[in-house]
Amino acid sequence: MGKKGIFRFKQFEIQQSHAAMKVGTDSDLLGTLSQGGDRILDVGTGTGVLSLMLAQRYPQATITAVEIDDNAVIDAAANFAASPMGERVTLHHMSFQDYVAQCRAEGRVGQFDAVVCNPPYFDMSLECPDDSRTRARHSSSLPFDVLASGASEMLAPGGVFSVCIPPEVLRKFKGECQLVGFSLEDIHFVKTLPQAPVKRIVLVMKKSLNGAAREHNHTMLNDDSTRSPWYRAIMHDFLLGM
Repeated sequence: MGKKGIFRFKQFEIQQSHAAMKVGTDSDLLGTLSQGGDRILDVGTGTGVLSLMLAQRYPQATITAVEIDDNAVIDAAANFAASPMGERVTLHHMSFQDYVAQCRAEGRVGQFDAVVCNPPYFDMSLECPDDSRTRARHSSSLPFDVLASGASEMLAPGGVFSVCIPPEVLRKFKGECQLVGFSLEDIHFVKTLPQAPVKRIVLVMKKSLNGAAREHNHTMLNDDSTRSPWYRAIMHDFLLGM
């Protein structure tokens, strides 16, 4: 973390003084374990960190970032403008639902190779009074079925949809995705410590009928709380000091 709330990566910086949700584990995991392509859609971009991580990983890609929250858009716009990769990112200040409807009206559905999203998932918990944090955290702002069907509509045949979710919503989220035609390609179970329960799950799903999914098990920290070799490897190209 740098001065004034700026998070510094090796190739870009993230200003996060306005956005409700800051750079964290979910973006690290999804930014490195998701699949991309030449045309990537980042749903709920927040600070824009995921778009920039994918722009770094896929130097040929153009990225469309969609964000509804006014405060997050301030940070994302600044971060894209300051990044050497920002010219490949287009930011839309609107809800994902409105973006899909706009593309549908203009005949631009099915245009993406990859959709990525850190979805709001606290659908069973009390909503917090801060509107920005509510939109970022609670699925009332973007229900699972709406996200899954919208992602399917925006993807080209064979496109991939990657998300990072907690284990308690796995069954529900995976079910909604299967209903609209996604098949599971990869499932990454991520623990903080070797003896800890699974903390996050990264799903990579394909818009097609496919065979059995590949299962991966990862641990972010060693028993002494130092970063594990796996985590250091996936973050080597991004985090300073790796």
